[in-house]
Parts: sequence; C-alpha cells; structure tokens
Amino acid sequence: MRLANSIDFYIARKVFVPLVATLVLAAMLLLLEKMLGLFDFVVTEGGPLSVVFRMLANLIPEYAGLAVPLGLMMGTLLAFRNLALSSELDAMRSVGLGYGRLLRVPFVFMAALMALNFTIVGFIQPRAEYEYQRLEFELRSGALGASIQVGEFTKLGEDLTLRVEDSENGGRKLHGVFLRVETSAGLKVTATADEGQFLRTDDPDVILLRLINGRLVHEERDFAVPRVLSFATHDLPVNLPAVEAFRARGVSEEELNFVELFKANADATTPEETRLKTEANFHYRLAEVLIMFFLPFLAVALAVPPKRSTSGLGMFVGVVFVVAVHKLFQYGERTSAIGIGSPYLTIWVPFVIVIAVIMWMYWTLAHKPGGQPIGALERVFAKLAKTVSKLTGAERRKNKRILAATTPAE
Repeated sequence: MRLANSIDFYIARKVFVPLVATLVLAAMLLLLEKMLGLFDFVVTEGGPLSVVFRMLANLIPEYAGLAVPLGLMMGTLLAFRNLALSSELDAMRSVGLGYGRLLRVPFVFMAALMALNFTIVGFIQPRAEYEYQRLEFELRSGALGASIQVGEFTKLGEDLTLRVEDSENGGRKLHGVFLRVETSAGLKVTATADEGQFLRTDDPDVILLRLINGRLVHEERDFAVPRVLSFATHDLPVNLPAVEAFRARGVSEEELNFVELFKANADATTPEETRLKTEANFHYRLAEVLIMFFLPFLAVALAVPPKRSTSGLGMFVGVVFVVAVHKLFQYGERTSAIGIGSPYLTIWVPFVIVIAVIMWMYWTLAHKPGGQPIGALERVFAKLAKTVSKLTGAERRKNKRILAATTPAE
C-alpha cells in the first residue's frame, strides 16, 4: 500500500508540471494569434488600447474550452512517455501495477478538470461571449471614446471636425489645432490655435474644448461678410453624440448557459430556427466536456513508444487528434444548427466512433501481448521519411551535377 501511494505521488508530480505548462502555453498561443487582429481593429476604430486587453480577457474562457482537454492529454502523455523511456513503467508493471491502476492519478486530474471545463463551457463562456460582443459594439459606436489621431481629421459628434499636429498627456493637451464646425442652421466656424485642451462640464453629454492663441472665422447666413477674431483663449462646447444601448443577453445561443439552453429546448413556444441552434449548441458543449473522460486512455496509448524507439510521434498525433475532434464536433454543431441532421447523428455518432478508436488503442496496449497501437504509425512515418530523404538526396545530387557541368574549368 505504501509503495502504491508513493507511486501515485510520483506520477502526480510527473503529470502536474506538463499539464499546467501545456494549459498555459496553449492559451497564450491562441490569445497571441487573436491579439494582433484586435490591436488592428481597435486602432482602426480609434479606441483606447486598454480595451484590447479587456477583449482578450473575455476570450480566455472560449480558448480554455480547448486548452483544458489539451493540457490534460499532454500532461498525462508526457508523464507516461517519460516513465516509458526511463524503463520505470516496465518496473512498475513488473510489480503488478497495470495500466488501469497507474491511471488512477490521471483520472483524479481528469475529474477536477472536467468539472472546471463544465463550468467554463456551460456558464463562464456565455457571459464572456456577451461581454466581448458588448465591448466590440461600444468600440464601433464610440461609447468607449475615440482617440484623436495625430495628423488626421477626426469627427467629434455630427458638427465638429478636428485635426491636431501633436498631442501630449494621452491626448489631453493638443498642439497645432485646426477645427471646423458646420451646423444645419447655417453656422460655420473655422479656427486654428497653437494649443488646445479638453475640459469636463457639469453636463455629461457636453465637453469643453479650450483653444489658446489662435484665430477664428465665424460665418452665418445673416452675416454679409465673415467675422474674423484673434483670441488668447476661446472655449468651444462640443456636444457628444448619443450612444445606442447594447442589446440584452441571449440573442445568440452562444450567450446562453446550460440551464438556459435546456429551458429553450424544452419550451414549446421557441421558434424552430432558434430551437435548432440551441439544441445543437447544447449537445456540442456536452460532448466537449464528456470526451475528457477518455483522454487519459488516449494519452497512455500514444505515450508508450515501441521498444528501442524514442520517437515523439505520439505527441504530434495526440495534439492533432484532440484538435481534430474539437473541430469535428464544431462541424457537427453547425450542420445540426441549420437543420441538415439531428445532433444525435452529427455529434454523438462521431463521438461514439472517436471513443471506439481510443478504447481500441488503449486495449491494444494494455491487454494485447506485444500490442503497440502507435507502432504501425511509426513504421509508416519512417518509410515516408526515408522516401522523402531519398528524393531530396537525389535532387541535391542532380543539382550538383548540373552545377558542375555548367561551371567552366579554370
């Protein structure tokens, strides 16, 4: 008993480090891929850069739905691969510890991560999706505030156009100011100033633009000629545009949690088009969570390489397998959402096939004498590598002969 407990703690340490590292690395890579696009979008819309990080924070739950199962699979795979390459796995099995017993610790991690993923996918992710859409809406509508772009004409409200040559203190102090105000009532004001500054007023819908050392041209329909004014200080009120309120949560099925999806499916008054989407999304999220139960079996089957082999093919196959299953379930959800097939056909039939493949691989390793589920793949890849090597080698030799033939002798 003491030996078994010591082995459990040892395996737990082996699993924990790569599990956490893979989880963090996968999430960071997915976020970095999205970050560049968000920076470009926010700069184009003229919003503050801080909103990029708020939007990225709301993307974490979406990417965690893939990163958590990937972390579980890779943590278990790398731990058992390390045990297999160091012959510790053979020693453990020689004292009567089978794969089922050795998987006890990975299944403890699996239970905790499955509960975490259920919470993320079922409840946190819908809220984060709604917040992300709200931030995007407010950025497009200007509710987050448009930054003054140096050297460009910026519209502030419906009537005011502003251009500055330079700015300081985050846009609070402006230099080389040009502005043009033109209203439907016939008022036209054109002004230039050495400096400018935005000030708050008691009215939240109005801000004050204070111009310093400038010249102003004032035109109205009643004026025979425009009036020209030189000033040391001139205050110009700016009416902020009204911002439309964002919609309520729940328009999209991705913004509904598990309970709300279930209620929408059970409600007889739910429109057919909406019911198809909510039903497909409910089954997709459930399949994403339940597939985690079988990932430790997959990890062990891919972790143990054939004897006298140190190939890392299992890691590559494991990552591709988890991502491919994730995409397969997504495709099944989208197909079912447009009414092509029932979720039981588009999601759960592939789910059963995937489970059958995983359990066959595990059974081959654990219960078939000499069974090596990844051995056939390694042989195929070895032959492919040799073929590619021969082709590239022949191509290099051919190029050398051509070069030698075309090079004049000294």
